[in-house]
Amino acid sequence: MTVVTAADGVTADGWREAVVRAAEGLVEAGAAGPGYPEACVRVVEENGPYIVLAKGLALVHARPEEGGLAVGVGATRLAAPVEFGHPDNDPVDLLLAFCTPDPDAHVGTLSALARALSAGLADRLRAASGPDGLEHALKEALPDA
Repeated sequence: MTVVTAADGVTADGWREAVVRAAEGLVEAGAAGPGYPEACVRVVEENGPYIVLAKGLALVHARPEEGGLAVGVGATRLAAPVEFGHPDNDPVDLLLAFCTPDPDAHVGTLSALARALSAGLADRLRAASGPDGLEHALKEALPDA
C-alpha cells in the first residue's frame, strides 16, 4: 500500500526549500525518516537538476537507504515557481516526492510514476482543486495507493 500525501500553495525561497517542503510530507506521513528531505537536497547538489523531468515538474527522491520507511508518493504544488537551473524545464511549480524502503520498490514506484506522467498526471495535478484534489489525482493515477 502506497502512502499518498498532497500539499497546495506551498511557498519556497528557491529549489532547496521546495525540495525539503515536498519531502517533508513523506516524513509527516511516516513513509520517510527525518533525514530524508536533506538527502533529497543532496541528490540535486551532487547530480544537478536532472530531477526536473518535464516542463515545471520535479521528481524529488533519494536512495531507499537514506530514509525510506515505506512506499510513499506526495504531490506538492507551489504558490510560485522556483528555478532549479535546468536549461529546458525551469521554472518548477509541481513536485512529486517519493520514497521506498528498498531498491525493488524504488524501481517499481519510479515505473508507476513514469506511466502515470506519460498518461497526463502532471496536467491532472495542475488542474486539481486544493490538496484533496491533488491527493485524489495521485490515488487515481497510482492504483496501488
